[in-house]
Amino acid sequence: MSSAETATTAAPDARAERRAKRIAKHIRSFAEQHGGSAEGVVEYVGGMATRIVLVGADGSWGDQVAPTYAVGLRAAELAGLKLHDDFEGELALRVRTGAYEWKRMAGIQIGG
Repeated sequence: MSSAETATTAAPDARAERRAKRIAKHIRSFAEQHGGSAEGVVEYVGGMATRIVLVGADGSWGDQVAPTYAVGLRAAELAGLKLHDDFEGELALRVRTGAYEWKRMAGIQIGG
């Protein structure tokens, strides 16, 4: 392998690692703001996105979007996020929804 081939192979990996680190920083910030810890699920959304659904210790929820599933998993790992296989059961029961979410859900149901 030539040095040019090595440089092009390493560049995407370095870029993906930088993205994962940046997302991990946001995940840690979310955890700090919502009870000191968070758990989550990494969900494949499509060819260009992966969603990391976060649930804080206080029941607040949020998300981060990663460009690939691998970057999403790496970000979760770097952030120390406890991962679940799916967004059901115990994790889903801890989510606290507020007035904003209820209003949005009602608006969708009645065509708003």
